[in-house]
Amino acid sequence: MRSLRSANLTSPSSLVSPEKAHAPLPSGVGVWWHAARPATLSAAIVPVLVGSAAAAGAGSFIAPVALVALVSATLIQVGTNLANDLFDFRKGADTAERKGPLRVTQAGLLTEGQVFAGMVASFAAAGLLGLYLVAVGGWPILAIGLCSIACGVAYTAGRWSLAYLGLGEVFVFLFFGLVAVVATYYLHTGALAPLAFAAAAPVGFLATAILTVNNLRDIETDAKAGKRTLAVRLGAAATRWQYGLCLAGSYLVPVLVWIRGGAGAAALLPLLTLPMAVRTARRVLFGPIDAGLNQALKGTGALHLLFGALWAAGLLW
Repeated sequence: MRSLRSANLTSPSSLVSPEKAHAPLPSGVGVWWHAARPATLSAAIVPVLVGSAAAAGAGSFIAPVALVALVSATLIQVGTNLANDLFDFRKGADTAERKGPLRVTQAGLLTEGQVFAGMVASFAAAGLLGLYLVAVGGWPILAIGLCSIACGVAYTAGRWSLAYLGLGEVFVFLFFGLVAVVATYYLHTGALAPLAFAAAAPVGFLATAILTVNNLRDIETDAKAGKRTLAVRLGAAATRWQYGLCLAGSYLVPVLVWIRGGAGAAALLPLLTLPMAVRTARRVLFGPIDAGLNQALKGTGALHLLFGALWAAGLLW
């Protein structure tokens, strides 16, 4: 693993793979935008969208809550991404051999200190905005917020980091699915309901699918670095099955909600995204494990966003 000093004395292009070295490197504000990983931000946006829509469908919606929750969740996601960028670099998981998109710390585009400061600023801003949500929802929201930030750091930081123990998928399903959607619903309504948990399940499945593609792509380099993700522990074949099951679960829930009368036929709107899901799944399930999975990762993120928007619309109606 390169030290900060050596990274600063080496040109960024020499710290990336030959394929990435030919791509234009981001600069200025673009570096921070790249570090924020905009393709992953749907994982923060969709839960708030779905939770707010479910609450509105139940007759309760507070516009400031939806807006503040959306911004706070996005800031926590950005902070988590920056923490992942920094601590994966420090642990040697991000090297020039990595098949995924460019990481700013490893490439020397930002110093460790800059990335750390950005991480702290993101979490601090989320915390300040969260004070309003705490005033609305009380101590449960405070506990959820603090735990979300702590897990965002602990995802890759420390000796017992979640990702390195193979618990990343559990964290994502819980916090970017169940917790985020149900907490948003609770903020609007002041109550819990079975529909809120049902609404959260497909959101969590698709968020987990995003991470599954990421970990499948990095299975070789993660294993070399001692990053024992669930993909490393299960192997490539089982990880492909895991991805397929996540997609299947996400489409099964709206059908069950409709059959059981939890929502009208509009709840089936997410099924319109099935062709998109099939195209992406083919690449993940049957394609080679190489940099081409980056497109599958983007496709899964786009699927998550579109599915979430249609799911929210169905619950609202």
